[in-house]
Amino acid sequence: MTHVTPLAAALACAALSQAALAQGVATDTELAPVVVSGSASRNGLHPSSPSAITSKTAEQLREQNLVNPEDALQYAPNTTIRKRYIGDRNALIAGRSFGTLQPSRALVYLDGYLISNFLGRFDAPRWNMISPEAIERVDMLYGPYSALLPGNSIGTTVAVTQRTPQTLELSGRLIAHRQRFDQYGQDDHHDGGQLSLHAGNRLESGLWFTADLNHQDTTSQPMQYQTAPLGTPGVASGATQVTGITYDTDPKGARRAVFGAGGGAIDHTLQDTVNLRSGYRITPELEASMMASWWQNDSEMRNETFLRDASGARVWKGTVTDGTYSYVVPDAAFAPSARQESHQQLGATLKTRRSAGWNSSLVVSDYRILKDLARQADSPDAGAGTVTNRDGTGWRTAEVQGSWTPTPGDWTGGRHTLAAGVHRNAYRLDNTVAQATDWRGTADTPNQRYRGRTDITAVYAQDAWRFADDWKLTAGWREEWFRAHGGEQLLAGTTTSYDTRHLRGHSPKAALSFSATDNLLLSVSVGRGVRFPNVEELYNATTTGSTVTSADPNLKAETSDAIELSAERTWTTQTLRVSLYHDRVRDAILRQSTTDPTVCPSSTTTATTYTCVQNVDEVKTTGIEFVWSAQDLLAKGVGLEASGAYTFSSKVTANQNDPAMVGKRWLRVPRTRAAVQVTWRPLDDWMLSGGYRHQGRAYNDQYNADVNPDVYGGVSRVNQLDLRGAWKATRELELALGVNNATDQRAYQSHPYPGRTLFAELRFTN
Repeated sequence: MTHVTPLAAALACAALSQAALAQGVATDTELAPVVVSGSASRNGLHPSSPSAITSKTAEQLREQNLVNPEDALQYAPNTTIRKRYIGDRNALIAGRSFGTLQPSRALVYLDGYLISNFLGRFDAPRWNMISPEAIERVDMLYGPYSALLPGNSIGTTVAVTQRTPQTLELSGRLIAHRQRFDQYGQDDHHDGGQLSLHAGNRLESGLWFTADLNHQDTTSQPMQYQTAPLGTPGVASGATQVTGITYDTDPKGARRAVFGAGGGAIDHTLQDTVNLRSGYRITPELEASMMASWWQNDSEMRNETFLRDASGARVWKGTVTDGTYSYVVPDAAFAPSARQESHQQLGATLKTRRSAGWNSSLVVSDYRILKDLARQADSPDAGAGTVTNRDGTGWRTAEVQGSWTPTPGDWTGGRHTLAAGVHRNAYRLDNTVAQATDWRGTADTPNQRYRGRTDITAVYAQDAWRFADDWKLTAGWREEWFRAHGGEQLLAGTTTSYDTRHLRGHSPKAALSFSATDNLLLSVSVGRGVRFPNVEELYNATTTGSTVTSADPNLKAETSDAIELSAERTWTTQTLRVSLYHDRVRDAILRQSTTDPTVCPSSTTTATTYTCVQNVDEVKTTGIEFVWSAQDLLAKGVGLEASGAYTFSSKVTANQNDPAMVGKRWLRVPRTRAAVQVTWRPLDDWMLSGGYRHQGRAYNDQYNADVNPDVYGGVSRVNQLDLRGAWKATRELELALGVNNATDQRAYQSHPYPGRTLFAELRFTN
């Protein structure tokens, strides 16, 4: 053991010398390869993993229509992916006890490097850094039960592993897709395509390297619509007589008028990802690897008005009437917008690779937004507008960890698996808004800004103790120190600076498992997770049109105390897991929108919408989850992955800031979720599959006033059928055809989900 100590000390010193260390790394100690998909099976898992897990390999992912990396979670148990369209940069994760309004409760890692973006409200994981063709497997854990993971794991943790070459390998795929979408009498097609290439090799020296390229060109269906409450009866003075106004009922049951797809509704996006990786076995026991990734996006957002005047010309703004009601269409309703983005991620890893005994690892990464310019015109006539700049925003991570894998008769008695580590993070956000005479030109002096920094330092330790042949106790502790500093707001000509804040989190963990028989595993897991507020939640104060947004620099951390009871039964070709879970979150962080300025205090009382972030005193969630996996079901070559979840209760139980929320269901957590995927391989070269995704209704209003959820703006039920067929023409070439949402069912997560989408795919490999 003494020959490892200097190395561990050197790694610790190197990590502590970094300007910023890590917010957690999904290391090999936590997620080793899993060989059984869709279940909580511990086959292949490191014995210190204390929670339920679901997994899919690259081969299994080719049994579904996978275009973007987040599609890998499309059928994951008790999970919602709010992917609004192919190429969506804000595909948010929701899980057992949290909705897509709490994106910071999900962790996503790529080869151990954090790609979760804890900077803003709708800053989803940076899925764009993953080349779909390079994915080897995807693993997902539930809940805050591991001391090795940071407080954001109170929801869901996803680990994406890219494949490492063993010899020369070349592969690629070309996908074309077409979506049919109709809404409010408008029927159109939206097309796109993707090219993904992968190359890798391992030399005799042990040096390996890969290069991945992904290019995507897609156009979305309309994401939002310009609406207004039922108008004033009669014809207003000077109003333009128009046709095309459509009427429906909004989520709260009120009649409304719809004027068209507005607010940058239709997104045409061009995206490119380059991912370079390499590794080298320095000694038989020491390995180094590195990665460098770049992603860029060029988006043009356009709108479509439904309104036509007497001559048939389009009407984009002003006072209009259909002869019965009159409305004012704001200048900005159908104003165009554009965004140019360029991101970079660099990372390096140094690990020892011993089959038993002590191992050490050091992982560092730097994620930097090199360019982020969001341009918004003030009117459909273009001209003046605003430019929002987030250049230089990003985060740095690193982690040093030591672990012990037992051997029979060692100093632990061969029954203890140990892990301990140190990490620290550094997040920086600078969001500046400036007026521009030409919205596509140079910005003037900034008139709005919010910026700040957060960092977390943590230490942790965990021991998985097999104190009897059939019993294992995993216990751990995580201590975290949070600092927010450099906070500043510029609004209405006034700059406000905020004092440095310090918070501390204590996270005990424990899990007890019992192998009742060779085929039955019973377990109970308890754990606390502490999720600290992000920069945007602390310092974002902006005014956009008639919407006032305010933050809270005094936000508390949200604390989850969770428990899971699980039973898992395996047969020769089947696995069934049943899990009961309960989650109590104190000081839950929620961003809410209201028309009441007393709920979201503001110096302005004339706005139409007030958005603020506040702590909700207590939210409790209780539910049950079933996951079933079967092979050769009913006939040879037939596989099944099925899951179902029922949430008995997910409610606000205390909230002194807004007592009217008490007793209401927590936002965007549906009562039911289910997914089924059936795969049939009638011949070696043929594969047919069908998938079904279900989600029950959920609430989008903190007072549960949205009584009509299955419309634009609501959080609707989802019942969608997906189909796929693939034929391996040769050993190197595969053709596939597929369709998502085959029945063209309309569904909403505030924004509309895609309509029926057809896919054609050509894939080659050596």
